[in-house]
Amino acid sequence: MKKITEQDSLYDHLETMETTELIANINREDAKVAEVVRKKIPEISAFIDSVVKRMEVGGRLFYIGAGTSGRLGILDASECPPTFGVPHDWVIGIIAGGDRAIRKAVERAEDDYEGAWRDLSQFNISPIDCLVGIAASGTTPYVMGGLEKAQMEGVLTACITSNPGSPVTRFSDHPIEVVTGPEFVTGSTRMKAGTAQKMVLNMISTAVMVRLGRVLGNKMVDMQLSNNKLRERAIRMVVELVNVDPDRAANLLIEHGSVRSVLQKVKSID
Repeated sequence: MKKITEQDSLYDHLETMETTELIANINREDAKVAEVVRKKIPEISAFIDSVVKRMEVGGRLFYIGAGTSGRLGILDASECPPTFGVPHDWVIGIIAGGDRAIRKAVERAEDDYEGAWRDLSQFNISPIDCLVGIAASGTTPYVMGGLEKAQMEGVLTACITSNPGSPVTRFSDHPIEVVTGPEFVTGSTRMKAGTAQKMVLNMISTAVMVRLGRVLGNKMVDMQLSNNKLRERAIRMVVELVNVDPDRAANLLIEHGSVRSVLQKVKSID
């Protein structure tokens, strides 16, 4: 049986469409994704709760994938330190073929069944850690092999796939099946399937960090002040939360390094 992600597009003769018609149809398909993800909230929530318990005792969150899936995992992982002020080894993204595969495809890397576990072993992955395998097809050998070995070693496993009942779910304690249907361009899973993966990853990392106390109210009080935009955002936060003028807020941030540290200092003084 043909995988859903490989089924023919609902649209044909794309080359005859005007630009407006092309992007309107793409948008029509994209609009279906959020509802598909919404239906999987119970499964996503259950996995997040399990991740939080492990990370509270020192566990880490790993993502593995190939191609678009691997790049999305790396993107989500790389944004956690600047957004939430956490160490770079809290959330780790790994792509088949290594870092060079982020920009250019590495031939046959995704077909290496043992490859993911070799890559994970470099980080001394252990039973208190968590692993998400990202594979739209649900049959990527790199992802399947990594999940199978991880599950055997007691690592908490999950997968994000767009084909129901796919092999990758057999090695996942928490299978997350976001069935987005045929792609606008047949088989191009960087489209709807990739969008669904990004949405689920956003949910996982954001909710985990909130549960771990890395957000105060609705503010990123632990964010790294690594550029002007973030420094200006932090100044606005301090102005609002501490009731000081912008110059004083800027000086407090220079002195203490983060919005949270400023708030803790002010509280201790009070």
